[in-house]
Amino acid sequence: MKKKALALILAFAMICAFSLSACGGGSESESAEEGSEETAKLKVVTEATFAPFEFTEDGEEEIVGFDPDMMAAIAEDQGLELEWVNMEFDSLIPALQSDQGDIICAGMNKLAGDRAEKVDFGDTYFESDLMLLVTADSDLAGIDAVTSDMKLASQIGTTGGDMVQAMKDEGKIADGVVLNQWTDCYLQLQNGEVQGVIVDKPVGEAYLNNHSDIAKFVGDSFGDHEEFAFAVQQGNTELLDKLNTGLANIKANGTYDELVDKWFS
Repeated sequence: MKKKALALILAFAMICAFSLSACGGGSESESAEEGSEETAKLKVVTEATFAPFEFTEDGEEEIVGFDPDMMAAIAEDQGLELEWVNMEFDSLIPALQSDQGDIICAGMNKLAGDRAEKVDFGDTYFESDLMLLVTADSDLAGIDAVTSDMKLASQIGTTGGDMVQAMKDEGKIADGVVLNQWTDCYLQLQNGEVQGVIVDKPVGEAYLNNHSDIAKFVGDSFGDHEEFAFAVQQGNTELLDKLNTGLANIKANGTYDELVDKWFS
């Protein structure tokens, strides 16, 4: 009897141990899956004062605009998960190089400087030119009318910022004010600290939609033609192929045109 009882106890203990192991294994598997989902989320780095491409509403943290909507459509088409991170524009490429981000999407001109030597750009998704933004009462006729006693502003790390710095170095302007955010550039103009802001045409148009009483464009577009593209770390061809395919698909199904109408109409 004692042997029989002991055998029953051992059998019961084994059953309990097996059940606990199975339960524990299930939880571990679920945790692994959850961890996998978290690691699969891609970080998109941007600078969110570049309306209408990317910006934040007053008092809000959510990044909205053409670029977030476009990337959301691409992500849905390709089964990707995205997380947006806002930082200064000149930090975007270093962020990819140091594994702090997976994708740049920030209205970045892929033709400027040596950017294409540092990251891999995708297909062009928007084209732009530079314009001169001045106060509504300014007598300036355009970029060629700027004189050596004037000051111009633009954003650091941008094509406009490079042009402002070059004009200062060449003595074409008294000073080039290169700032971290476009909103700061606009404030410099409003406060009379500078006589003009060199800005991408669609970005300046978005500003003028709400400030046509205090500012205006003058003259024709100038500088080198710009092509905006998203970028990934060098050598990440798998991700770049997915993004390019997604972009082609949303252009083909009409989603891209809908977003253009939404943000640039």
